[in-house]
Amino acid sequence: MTGLRERKKARTHAAISEAAIALFLEHGFDQVSVAQVAEAAEVSKRTVFAYFPAKEDLVVHRFADHEDEPARLVRTRPPGAHPLDVLRDHFLRGLRERDPVTGLNDLPQILAFTRMVNQTPALRTRAVSFQEGSGRMLAQALQDTPQLPSLTARLAATHIVSTHWLLSMDNFRALDGGRSADERYPQAVDDAEHAFTLLAEGLARLL
Repeated sequence: MTGLRERKKARTHAAISEAAIALFLEHGFDQVSVAQVAEAAEVSKRTVFAYFPAKEDLVVHRFADHEDEPARLVRTRPPGAHPLDVLRDHFLRGLRERDPVTGLNDLPQILAFTRMVNQTPALRTRAVSFQEGSGRMLAQALQDTPQLPSLTARLAATHIVSTHWLLSMDNFRALDGGRSADERYPQAVDDAEHAFTLLAEGLARLL
């Protein structure tokens, strides 16, 4: 019975999210009310808020699962593996697989979604909050390294998360400007390698 209940909740969550994103992309985030989302999803407004406490959550949950990703990668890295190597390899793999979080995905709906987040002040604010949260989690993971001072961990995490964000946005802007993911891929790899090399030169002796 519990399994059935959880599956029903998951379906409701997905239905609300899909209805909201479709409306937001068609009309604009600020032009759509929560009541309209509820009507499109065929649920009550109260139900929408039960699953998504704020209107922005209808959008940001799509990438919120990635917030603790850098921290998880660092904590679960193989013995002896350097944190930067693990994070670099993961980003490069994301580029190969066209993971939207790398900015290198040219599906029209992905580009439209990212464009909406960048152009909507409330969503950009939440995206910055997401970035800050990711940095805090990564700093905590880095502090598991023996004798690593808190300030060093926080500075390193800030540099790493900001670099990831900059690379992703550069890729998105290239695709949004008309380039395909395949055309952008070689430059995206070169940029990532260059960025992580710079990070390593500044941070490798500290982590």
